[in-house]
Amino acid sequence: MNQDSLAHRWVVSAEEAKELIKLNATLLDVRNSISWLLGHISGAVHVTWQQFSQQQSPNKGKLIENTEILQEKLRAVGICNNQPVVVLGNPAHNFGEEGRIVWMLRTLGHSQAVFVDGGHSALVKAGVPIVWGVTQPKPGDFLVQRTSLWEIQRDELKANLSAKEISQNLIVIDTREAREYAGTPAYGEQRGGHLPGAVHFYFQDLKDAKGNLLPRDQIIDKLERLGIQHHTPIITYCTGGIRSAFFTAVLVDLGFNHVKNYAGSMWEWSASPENHYPLESEPK
Repeated sequence: MNQDSLAHRWVVSAEEAKELIKLNATLLDVRNSISWLLGHISGAVHVTWQQFSQQQSPNKGKLIENTEILQEKLRAVGICNNQPVVVLGNPAHNFGEEGRIVWMLRTLGHSQAVFVDGGHSALVKAGVPIVWGVTQPKPGDFLVQRTSLWEIQRDELKANLSAKEISQNLIVIDTREAREYAGTPAYGEQRGGHLPGAVHFYFQDLKDAKGNLLPRDQIIDKLERLGIQHHTPIITYCTGGIRSAFFTAVLVDLGFNHVKNYAGSMWEWSASPENHYPLESEPK
């Protein structure tokens, strides 16, 4: 697989991932630590999205602001400027962490970060052997060059929502469970509900029961039913920008060119003054 072709690819098949592994891609495994200890792809380094995010509420969904600290953490797990990064997850039973890591790396300037459709199990099924024991990565040389192409901050989002009252082009997608969208706080939000005017599209509905992404045409059909076209400006959010980052990664891979993830998401928004950052709820 040509590394240059990854510029517009955020998701790869297991067979494509095998080719990238042969090219010495950096492997990151975002499954839980127990799963990783019970067997992982040779060279895969265990990471969590929390390693690269702020620690204090209500900013836990947002990336670390200090560029030097973030860069040091990414280099420590082996991220290099010119080396592909392949992220493995457990997509049938997770919060889209693999998409969060890919979104993070792309946002920080890495042009060859992808996740594997079907995750770790798809690679094993494709014949990639697993190993046990701790992986000690070779330090990387990654240089953060942050871009705003795929991220949006709270007050920019607020301004966009105000502009949406004039222009109906923008679509805000709530990627959480239906109960959360309807107003039930589930993961420590200070207020329940959803952003004004947001439509609901649960991130797991992009996948089948085994965690594989649905065929391209099926996903696009689901999006078109919500009035979403390739040219539609889209903002995604969830609780802390994890599920919505996965959603963003899939849409960018499908060729949607105007998708931004709100990493602060409900943790930040619901902790902000209600009169300036309102929420809506579905009727009980």
